[in-house]
This record gives sequence, structure tokens and C-alpha cells, in this order.
Amino acid sequence: MNDDFFDQMPFGEDNFADNPEPRCPCLLILDTSGSMQGSPINELNSGLSTYKEELSSDSIAMKRVETAILTFGPPSVENTFTTAENFSPPTLRASGATPMGEAIIQGLEMVKQRKDEYRQNGISFYRPWVFLITDGEPTDDWHNAAAMVQEGERSKAFSFFAVGVGGANMDILQQICVREPLSLQGLQFKELFVWLSNSMKSVSQSSPSDTVKLVDPTQGPNGWAEV
Repeated sequence: MNDDFFDQMPFGEDNFADNPEPRCPCLLILDTSGSMQGSPINELNSGLSTYKEELSSDSIAMKRVETAILTFGPPSVENTFTTAENFSPPTLRASGATPMGEAIIQGLEMVKQRKDEYRQNGISFYRPWVFLITDGEPTDDWHNAAAMVQEGERSKAFSFFAVGVGGANMDILQQICVREPLSLQGLQFKELFVWLSNSMKSVSQSSPSDTVKLVDPTQGPNGWAEV
């Protein structure tokens, strides 16, 4: 990775003066490897559009929820952290391998840097969410990434969620995550992103120190996942 990579990333600090609201950061780490070609990548793109629409329906979430997108492989920053008002879902294309370990490490560094920028600008923030979606298994070493995820969860630096699609290696995801990874039922990306946006809205309407009870994604008519 280029040593100057993070110094060059435009995080847009200038909007803090105009919008001093607490921030609720959400990083999406999305598998766009070759196996996602066809219906999976199309449904994922549709789900991202739904996520934007759902957030846009809530005036508080529009100001507080910040979304960034990191795809792999290879790892590529599609969107840096930006509020829902300015978030524009990219059109993702599938190709390449599945360097999941590298992507997780890069993503966690993005989260750390964004938190540093909040502190430097006097902006309070909620615990960041990191949301990994993959349909395969890592083609690189993932053990350092797993250690970083588990240490970050222990120190409450972020909350890490993983969703497996199709033939995802759930055994490896279980070793990476602290909380149980979820398996997407079919290609219900729209339902997943409705749940995610509703969760972000619930968090953004609380106080940063509050514990927010989330809807179980495996239950009810809108359940999109299974353990």
C-alpha cells in the first residue's frame, strides 16, 4: 500500500463548521471479486440505492450518518466518509480476487483516521459500524485482520458485522468476527440495506452513549438473514 495513501484521501473536514451534529460513521467493506458477477453485483448495487433512499427520508440521519465504501479486490475506496445528504452510491463492477484481509486492515485504518478528525474538530460521534459483505473466502492472509477486529471490538473502538452471500466461507468469517456472522438468504440485498439504514437511523436519533436495541435481522417478515 502506498505510504501516502491516507494523507491524500479527501475526507472533507470543511463541512464540520456547517454541520456540527454528532456523527454516526458506517463503513461498508464490499466484496466485488469476479464471483460477484451477474445478479449478485446487480442486486448489491440496487441495495446501495435503497440504502441512500432510506437514509434520505430521515432529516436527522441525513445530518448524522456518514457512509464510506471500500471494495475489494483489489481494495479500492469508492466513497470516503460523507453525510447521507452528499452520499452518492457508486455503480460497482465485479472483477479480481478476494484480498479480504488487506481490505479489512485498510478499512479499519479509514475508521481510525475519521475518528481522529472528529476529535480534532470537536465533533462528538457514535461508535462506528464496519459492515463486511462477501460471497467467498480470503485469497490473502486474514489472521492479522482478525486480530485487529477482535481487539477493536474489545476496546469498543467499533462494531464489526459480517454477512456471507452464496458460497461465502462462514467458518473463516466466524474466526474473524466477535459477533456471529450472518448468512444472506438468497440475494436479499434490498432487505439487508433497509435493515442497515433503519439501524443507522435508530442509532443517529439516540445519544452517543446510549445502547440501541436493533431489530433481529433473522426474525419477522422482513428478516433477510440466517445464522
